Amino acid sequence: MSKPKVGIFGFTGCGGCQLEILNLEDQLLDLVGAIEIVHFTEAITEFSDTYEIALVEGSITTEHGVERIKKIGDIAKIVVAMGSCAVNGGLNCMKNLYGLEKAKDLVYGEKKDWIDSIEVKPIDAYINVDYYARGCPPNRFEIVDIVRSLIVGRKPEIPSYPVCIECKRNGNTCVYDLGKSCLGPVTRAGCDSRCPNSVDGCEGCRGPVDDPNMNAQKDLLAEHGLTVDDIMAEFNLYNACKGKTTIEHNK
Repeated sequence: MSKPKVGIFGFTGCGGCQLEILNLEDQLLDLVGAIEIVHFTEAITEFSDTYEIALVEGSITTEHGVERIKKIGDIAKIVVAMGSCAVNGGLNCMKNLYGLEKAKDLVYGEKKDWIDSIEVKPIDAYINVDYYARGCPPNRFEIVDIVRSLIVGRKPEIPSYPVCIECKRNGNTCVYDLGKSCLGPVTRAGCDSRCPNSVDGCEGCRGPVDDPNMNAQKDLLAEHGLTVDDIMAEFNLYNACKGKTTIEHNK
């Protein structure tokens, strides 16, 4: 039985999501033994346009990026968005808050017209995405579980409940009670509440849960002297693209 061919691709981002795969240590050999990686510029020099599964990191910020991601979407049978930038647009979407021309002027100055820069969007603005490995960076073991599930034909189990569930499971003191703010009540779990475990508030890098209880969050904020505007300013750190955008291309 032939191994499924996998391509791993990077767009605008820091490269940390791809590094999570290389940081798998003992599990890396098991992963490589189960799949055939045919495209992974951070790890191998060979490349191919023949693959069944595409793992994609980074958001789309250039016209060239639009062309590349559409090509990947046309080739791959299954696409996995890997990390906050690919899933939600991530930190790069902060550019959109300024407006494209203002952002280009601030960054590139008089050379701004040389730059192929467009409004930032997550990859599902241009292609269909089958699964999402959320986080900045995503949990490396979640990436492995998604790939393993796809190999055996099982639907990956991806949490849809808020980070607060994991926080309570880990016995953490609520960071609100420590005088800090936290996006855990409306952010999707799957990170094992790693920021609250270190007595830091969740910054929402995994994006919102499907049906966040906004009224409960408002009550919690009011309890601690915070407003929705206060918390939305923090939510914009990773989610300024305001969730999924309309798909402009179908496979």
